[in-house]
Amino acid sequence: MSKLYFRYGAMGSSKTANAIMVQYNYMERGQKALMLKPRLDNRDGDRIVGSRSGLKADCSFVEELDDIDVRKYDCVIVDEAQFLKKEQVEKLVRIVDDMNIPVIAYGLRADFQGNLFEGSLWLMAWADTIEEIKTVCWCGRKATFNARISGGRVVKTGEQILLGGNESYIALCRRHWKSGETGKE
Repeated sequence: MSKLYFRYGAMGSSKTANAIMVQYNYMERGQKALMLKPRLDNRDGDRIVGSRSGLKADCSFVEELDDIDVRKYDCVIVDEAQFLKKEQVEKLVRIVDDMNIPVIAYGLRADFQGNLFEGSLWLMAWADTIEEIKTVCWCGRKATFNARISGGRVVKTGEQILLGGNESYIALCRRHWKSGETGKE
């Protein structure tokens, strides 16, 4: 029986690297894994997912799912799943339930203000298996918050979505997210 997996973690927890490795593992065994990302994520190129460690893979867009014959694949992998809409998560559920194809979605749980993203909310509600990919704060504690930084300081106001990497975000424990300490003082 196939499952819908939601693997979440804070920024820098190697979510994309994990997604690319899962795709590679399927390929190494002669199977096909469909890699998807939301069209909104254009940081690594139009049809590329890329990790901070340098791993890259070709992908299609989640928005193209209706035009893809998913039955040709042994697995569906979704990167940046926090950006999904409820309807897109429902499509993933149907792939699992109606086609018996496993779906593994990787993404952030919450935004820089500590609020759930729409995609994460529905993945948390409907996933068969929820797994945390851990990373650490500068203090050594588990990092669970994605702090947005500007001018070296934590900011807690602004639009929910601002694409960026190490220049815009830092993973912090709850204590240092609340206090705004980045460890770079």
